[in-house]
Amino acid sequence: MRVLIAVPALNEEAVIGQVLQSLSQTHPLKDVVIVDDGSRDGTARIAREAGAHVVSHAINLGVGAAMGTAFKYAVRNGYDAVIQFDGDGQHRPEHIADLIAGLEHADIVIGSRFLAGGTFKSSAARRGVQRLIAKVASAYARTKLTDATSGFRIAGPRALAVFAEHYPVEWLGDTVESIVLATRQNLTVSEIPTVMNERAGGTPSQSVFRATLYTGRILFILALASIRSVPPQLRATRKANKEVAA
Repeated sequence: MRVLIAVPALNEEAVIGQVLQSLSQTHPLKDVVIVDDGSRDGTARIAREAGAHVVSHAINLGVGAAMGTAFKYAVRNGYDAVIQFDGDGQHRPEHIADLIAGLEHADIVIGSRFLAGGTFKSSAARRGVQRLIAKVASAYARTKLTDATSGFRIAGPRALAVFAEHYPVEWLGDTVESIVLATRQNLTVSEIPTVMNERAGGTPSQSVFRATLYTGRILFILALASIRSVPPQLRATRKANKEVAA
């Protein structure tokens, strides 16, 4: 199985070199693509010099659009699976092999910060939001999920075929709405426990007010995803997946 690691990156010149150096210890950089999402710094240059492939957006389009570009890149270049990996130093390369192994039992495998007693630290407000979203996403996926917003995940061959044709681009659609899309295409989702670092840069918002807004937006995305019609290019894929599942 050829596995591509896709790293959406926006102005990550301070850490992207370190991220790629750590990745190179477990995965060849020739199979890593940096999707430079409109950076105005040296992110793309540093990534190229390190040996990774770079695809650049002229303007910032968001993580969902960056991953959509990565899935199309993967199909064009003959990859069988894609791992989403953060460019801010949060994700640990040692879990890559575990994600790949998880494809034996599911089409999408999510690296969970909270499964099996995970100790990832977040504010009470943010953790409450994460639990609520996980419960709602679990209902759609028909399996228990603990970390539906985790961006550390792998899409196997059947999921790659779906996401290369259509991938949610709304804010956080790359994590939550993609789960709904996958289950509506008769794909399976599972989790493995992972340990994640604190982000190397940036400060996440953690106020109760912002967490409430975040929750409302996610629930709206889930509701919208459940009633959207299946894109025409995916209808044949859904039928084929249903026949395989049966």
